[in-house]
Amino acid sequence: MQSSMLDLDHPRKKAIAAMQASVPADLWQQNAAFIQGLRQTIAAHPVARHIAIDILNRGELDAASMRRIHLEYRHAIVQIFTDALLAAQMQTRQLEPRLQPGAKLAPRFLITLNDLDEFGFRPGSDADGYYRGNPTYAHYPLFERVLDDYGISLEERQTYVPSRSARGVRTFLERSYRYYVGVTALLAVAEEEVVLFSPPLRAATCMQGIDVSDGYYFVHGVSADETAEAADDDHENDLWLILTQALMPEQYTHVEALCLQYCGLWDRFWSFQMSHARSRRRARASRHSIKAQPGGYENWATF
Repeated sequence: MQSSMLDLDHPRKKAIAAMQASVPADLWQQNAAFIQGLRQTIAAHPVARHIAIDILNRGELDAASMRRIHLEYRHAIVQIFTDALLAAQMQTRQLEPRLQPGAKLAPRFLITLNDLDEFGFRPGSDADGYYRGNPTYAHYPLFERVLDDYGISLEERQTYVPSRSARGVRTFLERSYRYYVGVTALLAVAEEEVVLFSPPLRAATCMQGIDVSDGYYFVHGVSADETAEAADDDHENDLWLILTQALMPEQYTHVEALCLQYCGLWDRFWSFQMSHARSRRRARASRHSIKAQPGGYENWATF
């Protein structure tokens, strides 16, 4: 029997309803309350009001600093983000010994909405009535084009040695791949970092004379931003709901500690970037004074 097309509408709502139906109502409510408190704790973390946000928004960094930050950010999260999503999709299998058969499919379905954006698909049907998309619009290749715009050569990308802070952020996420609850929680935090820092990075890149009306920075940020075509806030919410299905109360303490440790690594990442950055003003001054010294901007390193 052919399904009604109406049954295919609202895929996000249907996936969330299926996840909620797969666990006892009291457990869902208990987990949801924990997640709400955890999100509030994360929102109050120092990284959420890091000085880098204002500095980037004002476009105060010179071009060399922005190039290095993009190479660092590339290593820390851009290169591995879809790896982590795919790891989370695979590890949904960890649900089935505890929940009903097939319970892993609803979160996989929901993560797929994130994958589709990341891989270069767009909503709607193409001329043949099939999915719309192009892998050249995948987010990682779009980020590589930002590096092209910054004049960063392929050799520079291949030989770049990331900082300890960038390696720390990346490794922490990579080590979670085997654990469904862990990788899902860290992906939710990573989406929050994207929400916080993509708009400032977009603003700073624009002030370098680079077009941000399309490409990577056009598809990152929040869904309410009329200047972009982004849905990172939706994907973050999806991941917290996925975690709501997966959690058991005895995991609360560990999950909170894991998320806050990851926030701390991101905080150190941005502190490192600012401590090694130069302002445009200082860069201009150095061209006119032999006494100018390399290094961080006056007060950015005071953390």
